[in-house]
Amino acid sequence: MREGACLVAFLVAQRLVELCFAQFNTLRLRAKGGVEFGAAHYPLMIALHASWLLGLWLLGYDRSVIPFWLAIFVLLQVGRLWVIASLGRRWTTRVIVLPGSAPVSRGPYRWLKHPNYLIAALEIAVVPLALGLPLFALIFSAANAALLTYRIRIENEALATSIIF
Repeated sequence: MREGACLVAFLVAQRLVELCFAQFNTLRLRAKGGVEFGAAHYPLMIALHASWLLGLWLLGYDRSVIPFWLAIFVLLQVGRLWVIASLGRRWTTRVIVLPGSAPVSRGPYRWLKHPNYLIAALEIAVVPLALGLPLFALIFSAANAALLTYRIRIENEALATSIIF
């Protein structure tokens, strides 16, 4: 298996595990009275990330991996794990607020309001760059930025609302 295929296979496996964890947390949060915000945009998030992974496979499976960008990707994975560990049972792929609970302020959330989105945005650029696909990185980074602009606004409104609950 080529390096590109190994990298994309790792990403797919990682995302599947994360989706299972997110679904478990989503069900648990909803059972505790969690309220979802912005559900209408969620299919767009799935479509963006699924097409990103599919495009990486189709264009990058037979490519070599550029070591510099792979090192950046590995650092981003450390950040990704830190974010997930900091949110714990509140980490999900949806915007769900548990009424009466304060926003998380530990880990990277001490310094950044949305570190998960920063890491995901960097991954969307770095992985294609690691596979020598700069145009792919640019196109998906622009699409992700547009979607994140909307999602961050939803999340900020949801977090402001949770203080009122």
